[in-house]
Amino acid sequence: MREKILHKASELFITLGVKSVTMDDLAERMAISKKTIYEFYANKYELIKATTDFLFEKIMNEINSICISESNSPIHNLFEINYFICNQLNEDNNTEYQLQKYYPEVYASLHVKKLGAVTEGITENIERGIKMGLYRKDIDIPTLARFYYNGTNTLKDQTIFPKDQYKISQLMHTFLIYHIRAISTPKGLKELENYLQKNSK
Repeated sequence: MREKILHKASELFITLGVKSVTMDDLAERMAISKKTIYEFYANKYELIKATTDFLFEKIMNEINSICISESNSPIHNLFEINYFICNQLNEDNNTEYQLQKYYPEVYASLHVKKLGAVTEGITENIERGIKMGLYRKDIDIPTLARFYYNGTNTLKDQTIFPKDQYKISQLMHTFLIYHIRAISTPKGLKELENYLQKNSK
């Protein structure tokens, strides 16, 4: 039951917003009593924290499964991860903004975990790309990994990229190409161009 609650709560929070969904809404959608939910989560704050952790782990498991396969190059893996994340996004989703505004402690915890996961993932990607001759050897990897994390977060800032003018999926695609071009060797750039040509719509 605990996992069923987390699945439904994550679905509602993403589609309707963390602030607007109540425990009554969740109970009604699941056709269970609110008391049943409280048996597992004492209040909405605990439910939101558990749901945030649940979603984070679910997404990271999918990303790790992509990275495990070394049949694709680091450049291909970055695009696969990017496509996966875009498929998880709702263009109108402002879950992280609501967490930051109404549940800052949950947001802060998520931020720390995301920073660690992204910088670790980018670090491993760059190290593998350097070994394969796709990325330059003169890269300051720890700094660049943090550049990447900060850059992807900036894409969600609507004061810079208003959602009525920019689609987050297109922004992420453009930013990824920008990132790869910045660190690639001629061999890496050739692979990038080939990939883009094959996957152009």
